[in-house]
Amino acid sequence: MSSNPFRIQSPQQPQKQPRDLRKTQPQIPAADIKIQMKMKNIKYKIAVLSGKGGVGKSFVSSNLAMALAASGKKVGIVDVDFHGPSVPKMLGVRGQVLTADDNGINPVQGPFGIKVVSIDFLLPRDDTPVVWRGAIKHTAIKQFLGDVNWGELDYLIIDMPPGTGDEALSIAQLVPSISGAIIVTIPSEVSTLAVKKSITFVKTVNTKILGVVENMSYFVCPSDNKPYYIFGEGKGKKMAEDMGVSLLGQIPLDPKIAESNDSGEPFFLKYVDSPTSKEFLNIADNIIKIVEQNSSST
Repeated sequence: MSSNPFRIQSPQQPQKQPRDLRKTQPQIPAADIKIQMKMKNIKYKIAVLSGKGGVGKSFVSSNLAMALAASGKKVGIVDVDFHGPSVPKMLGVRGQVLTADDNGINPVQGPFGIKVVSIDFLLPRDDTPVVWRGAIKHTAIKQFLGDVNWGELDYLIIDMPPGTGDEALSIAQLVPSISGAIIVTIPSEVSTLAVKKSITFVKTVNTKILGVVENMSYFVCPSDNKPYYIFGEGKGKKMAEDMGVSLLGQIPLDPKIAESNDSGEPFFLKYVDSPTSKEFLNIADNIIKIVEQNSSST
């Protein structure tokens, strides 16, 4: 069997078939049926996106997944940031490989039993680029959703690439009954301007916005224990208020974050008692209340 369980090919142009007037209902493609079957065993599907790169979106996705799992939830995370996949390293599972059986692709097991799928598991070298156009990405996302043995999960976190391009559109089209989106920003004017576009995009595709997470909000100086707002104060909160969405939490700066990410050690797992990890638990609790209360009321 090939070491690469995914066989992503360029989409073929469909051949024209004679029209059968007896078939008045649109036919659902087999790949989409597979996605529906796999996704129906996942209670809540949450996309994490940002308007621009460099705001720590994958860090938020990875540590939020661990915080949800630490709260007793069954969690999976799918990394659809094909050009810059970093979730495996942040979860400490980089270098592992995906396997396959008769039922499909088996995800890698991460901390707290988190199920992880990423293109990074399939790349032969660190410097191998993923040079794909939109149609190929769409096909890959179909496989990540429909060909993976996700099993029964409480939450599936979908780590998106920056911006509102092909991958974001594919997720909006392919994931049935998506629970909502989380928008990641940092407290700078450049970031909040870009993030507003992401919020508008999510509203345009009729997806619920669960709220905004402000990363790198402040730094607590160890010498005087005072907060210092390196990128500005209150901008994420003001942007959320202006756009009519909730502020889920504010994650402080911590030099240990960069150290953990660079060494491939899960920050939340290593520094579970840190203010940053406690804030992730608070954000996870807010998300659980929002999505599960909405689900019980419908």
